[in-house]
Amino acid sequence: MALFAVFTHQHPIGISSDEFRHRLPEGFGYIQGLIDKGIIKHSWIVVGQSGGLNIYEVASHEELTDVLYGNPLSSHLRLEVLPLSTPGGFDVDAFANRDLAPAG
Repeated sequence: MALFAVFTHQHPIGISSDEFRHRLPEGFGYIQGLIDKGIIKHSWIVVGQSGGLNIYEVASHEELTDVLYGNPLSSHLRLEVLPLSTPGGFDVDAFANRDLAPAG
């Protein structure tokens, strides 16, 4: 399973801001369904911004894409996706022998 942090920002293209706000309950209902299924592990609203942060746990990038674009508001959202790794998933040896000096 893979973890992804997804920042979601309102981006109501093709509909008015009022229509977007009217449809927000659809999007929140969809997100609650993903929480109930255990696909979203954590969910927050970002204070001072029109959006939120969700942590998804899915089997693949394809599953994440399906879940994100399954949201009835997806065409009116801007998504920023960050793959996550647990601290134990970081391979220290992969970086220990790298020459990090700038090319000159």
